[in-house]
Amino acid sequence: MTTSASVPTGSEAAMPSGGTVTDRLVEANRRYAAAFTDPGMDAHPVLQVAVVACMDARLDLHDALGLELGDCHTIRNAGGVVTDDVIRSLTISQRALGTRSVVLIHHTGCGLETLTEEFRHDLEMEVGQRPAWAVEAFRDVDQDVRQSMQRVRTSPFLVHTDDVRGFVFDVRTGLLREIDPTEQS
Repeated sequence: MTTSASVPTGSEAAMPSGGTVTDRLVEANRRYAAAFTDPGMDAHPVLQVAVVACMDARLDLHDALGLELGDCHTIRNAGGVVTDDVIRSLTISQRALGTRSVVLIHHTGCGLETLTEEFRHDLEMEVGQRPAWAVEAFRDVDQDVRQSMQRVRTSPFLVHTDDVRGFVFDVRTGLLREIDPTEQS
């Protein structure tokens, strides 16, 4: 596995004069597209599953879950928290594109464990406008997974809420630990 920490520093990693990280990504896309073959699939996930996970760069969901292109819908945000926008995406995933299962993945060492709602106040002081969204910070990752599972299970917009499971991914071992929705921390 190549990570940004192990990207070569020689001519392989050289960017055009004045190049940016985005330029590097666009160049990588050109190489990808040169070998790309249309797989002929549509937007309906083959496994009929939607995975909601944290945006943390240490989570390689497809590798960690043994997924292939087209297997699932992947919805990511800070913390992997089930917010209104996640419910929006899950509703479209289920009602328009046929998913039936929901897998929630939080992880150890999440940055949201170090923030508070004070973050919103600080932003308001800096930019003069309070964000409309909540930070959704948490101290107990297991309890936050339970809360996210409950939000999915009780949403009136979702039609498939019987197969909702939550996990914590250990960033040191790569293992998932399932969270019992009825247990209390």
